[in-house]
Amino acid sequence: MCRFVESIKLKDGVFYRLKLHQERVNKAFAAHYPAEEPISIFENLNQLIVPQDGIYKCRMVYDEDVQLLEFVPYERREINSLKLVETNMESYAYKLEDRTGFNAAFALRGFCDDVLLVKNGLLTDTSYCNIALYDGENWFTPGIPLLYGVNRADLLSQEKLIEKDIAVSELKNYQKIALFNAMIEFGEMVLDIDKVF
Repeated sequence: MCRFVESIKLKDGVFYRLKLHQERVNKAFAAHYPAEEPISIFENLNQLIVPQDGIYKCRMVYDEDVQLLEFVPYERREINSLKLVETNMESYAYKLEDRTGFNAAFALRGFCDDVLLVKNGLLTDTSYCNIALYDGENWFTPGIPLLYGVNRADLLSQEKLIEKDIAVSELKNYQKIALFNAMIEFGEMVLDIDKVF
């Protein structure tokens, strides 16, 4: 049976987007353990002594039960270039622990720092981040990412992003690409579009 993971941002003792992480856990349970009561992230975290200074990734690995809950000091990897790579990976409403497909795609990055994955001619994600593209007026995020990230969901709910299918052939219509995930806030990592190869 597959296992799932949530990577929760903890900054100076404060957890980010817990409600959205819980919703994603609920989706994993609905799909794989419909007879079981979903794990409560809140209850599990309330039992822990939590670091109060700095930025940590709180990593929770689970199936029907929590298998691992750890705090790892977070250091952001610098990404200054992206290579377009085709994929046939499935999209999921929850996050799988198994990253075989993402790792195989990442291995094809060549001289670039990361990959920008393309499925059926449409942009999806990088190996670790959701994306948004800026056309000079608005930020657009792919309508069908490989992973429906919590930060992406939060940004959409705040109407900071617009969902849209973005074809590879349309890249030239955009000026910038932003990379973000549960640990990286929107706007912290932005590349000019000419850094996509």
